[in-house]
Amino acid sequence: MKKVFLVFLFVLIVMTVFASDKVITLNLIEAFSSPWRTPTLKKLVGMFEEQNPGIKINIISPPYETAYQKINLMVSTEQPLDIIEIGDWDLSTLAGMRKLVDLAPYIDAWPEKSNFVDGVMKAAKTYHGIAYVMPHGLFAKTLFYRPDILKKYGLSGYPKTMQQMYDYARKLTLSSDKQYGFDFRGKGYPTSFIDAVVTSFFDDIDPENMYLTKEGKIIFSDPRAKEGLEFYVKLYKDTAPRDSINWGWDEQVNSFVSGITPLLFQDPDTTGMLNSMLKPGQYRTAPLPVGKGGKAYPSFGFVGWGIPTYSKHKDLAWKFIKFVDSPKNNAFWCKAYGALPIMKSIYKEDKYFSSGVFEGWVEMFNDKVHYQFTQYPLSNKYWGKWNGYQEKTMQQVLLGKLSIDQCLKEWTDFWKKAGIAK
Repeated sequence: MKKVFLVFLFVLIVMTVFASDKVITLNLIEAFSSPWRTPTLKKLVGMFEEQNPGIKINIISPPYETAYQKINLMVSTEQPLDIIEIGDWDLSTLAGMRKLVDLAPYIDAWPEKSNFVDGVMKAAKTYHGIAYVMPHGLFAKTLFYRPDILKKYGLSGYPKTMQQMYDYARKLTLSSDKQYGFDFRGKGYPTSFIDAVVTSFFDDIDPENMYLTKEGKIIFSDPRAKEGLEFYVKLYKDTAPRDSINWGWDEQVNSFVSGITPLLFQDPDTTGMLNSMLKPGQYRTAPLPVGKGGKAYPSFGFVGWGIPTYSKHKDLAWKFIKFVDSPKNNAFWCKAYGALPIMKSIYKEDKYFSSGVFEGWVEMFNDKVHYQFTQYPLSNKYWGKWNGYQEKTMQQVLLGKLSIDQCLKEWTDFWKKAGIAK
């Protein structure tokens, strides 16, 4: 009997050892891979794995330009995924598949919920009021500028209005055959660049929908939209390199760093790359230039984490999300990557996010008279088609193949069909 007991004990010990050695692997796919961002994610994953020896995170990093297509395909075909990075512009497509977990029970049980900055929960519940995403970074465009280049050509400070920005950019472009002014974005989701200019000619944009006035009318049918789009085309033709019609994020940033185009609209994630490529003080940020209406309408964007409904490790996936979104790690992530943190305590405890390269956002956040943060109709079923459609038609306008009047009519018809008008 004693021998039987010893054998049983031995087997039990062996089974316990093997069980303890079993590793659970979670598959994570990121939406915005880059040479600056992905290594930061890997560091956070390494920290998490060190604290959780039985869990491994496998990072899938598709190319930035095709990441949404890759993510959507993997989710629609239920390929092994446990953590999905979700950009705000792709949320409606993913949520529409009904393959994302409602994270509300997890978020509500998390004590850090009371530490969220304003807008985080609204962002999480963008799609029909259901928390399909836990944001890890917030975005809004501001003006990046190169003081050294502007000073070289006799320009001081930064342009505060759209007309001043055109004047600055025009003077730069006329100063040298190798010098231009505005850092144009022709491809790769130019939507928010177009809209930042066009809406600045208004003073009555609906805060809940970028494409409506407060009276509920589609903005593209308004004469002010024509004036704004004419200005946008003029900005390209008079102050930007011809090949910028094909530029995406990489080309914009490289041109800014080289000094060829020292005036740039971009999101805070650009700071991570610029900090590694330029010396302190070589670039600064300022509020977006206001338009004829005396206002600017930056869009409030976000990126976050989601969990597919078919994941077999939902609780562990949330454990990772909660880990990387904690104040300490969110500050590390945003400082290296460049997004705006989601926790109020970070802004109070880390001065980096309230001064220096973030001064443009700080000023916009504090100036509610001239800056109204406005939402896109992300939950509209037509949103997934809009970005490609607007880019295509805008390209035709820039190439002289489509008139501005016809373009605006087509944009108006698109959103009428989408049913956004009240």
